[in-house]
Amino acid sequence: MLTFEQKQAIIEEFTQLKKKEISLKRINYHFEESLYEKTIVIEKLHPNGNGFVFIGDLLKYEKEANDKGLVNIRDYSEEALRTIIADAIEYLSEDFDDEPIIEVWVDRSRTELELVYENRSWNVYHNDNLEEAFGTREAAVEYLREEGFRPVK
Repeated sequence: MLTFEQKQAIIEEFTQLKKKEISLKRINYHFEESLYEKTIVIEKLHPNGNGFVFIGDLLKYEKEANDKGLVNIRDYSEEALRTIIADAIEYLSEDFDDEPIIEVWVDRSRTELELVYENRSWNVYHNDNLEEAFGTREAAVEYLREEGFRPVK
């Protein structure tokens, strides 16, 4: 487990975050350029090593996040901490109005599925019906391949 000081040093590598001390020697780090009302990326970092990162509804972290979109980073490694902070900043920087990315996948029986990146997730559709949703493209592709689908070239 990283110490409080180690976590603080890693967090402070992200120069777009602004440190704000709060009660009980805890620290919040804000991303003031957030496109949303939410600006706190690191919440309640405590000298005991406990703290939370806001990742909202990113599917990549759905198993770790609580109902407020916070992930406890107490036992995070250096690499995992850097990754989740970068993901959180990207999440708060991303504008939803982009055109979706759409890929067509087909199986041997010529059934077509669409892999669509929209609203921060990779969704698999059969016709207009959502079949599955994934937090990463890699997870979606793995699912499609396991189900016998290949991309249409």
